[in-house]
Amino acid sequence: MPAKQKISTRKIRDGRKAVATPKTARTPKAASLKTVILDALDGMKALEVKFLDVRGLTDIADCMVIASGTSDRHVRSVAQRVVEKAKESGFRPHGVEGQQDGDWVLIDLNEMIVHVMLPRVREFYGLEKLWDMTAAKRAARA
Repeated sequence: MPAKQKISTRKIRDGRKAVATPKTARTPKAASLKTVILDALDGMKALEVKFLDVRGLTDIADCMVIASGTSDRHVRSVAQRVVEKAKESGFRPHGVEGQQDGDWVLIDLNEMIVHVMLPRVREFYGLEKLWDMTAAKRAARA
């Protein structure tokens, strides 16, 4: 027997009739999440922003965004702005790691993971080399 769904009613803008809709967890579109993240990074002047599609490489996320900050304070501020803008847009982060140190802050936004790091940390770990698989590289790997 299927589980019961909660039904909520909402009024149409003109107020004439109410519509019953199932109240389920809505997953916001990835494209709008990408826009929110990239706008927040741009607004805080993050450096070297790179968007990576990691579908097929891992099950933990569909996409990763890697950005740099000029100092540990800048890295923390950029990450905090991404979290704020995501929450304002209805995307709730699963977790944020690294805000205390500020060298590398990771934000888990379900289907997207955002890395904000200092340039020296970014160069040391080389996440772009690890996760950047173009279609040709993926075909060669298969």
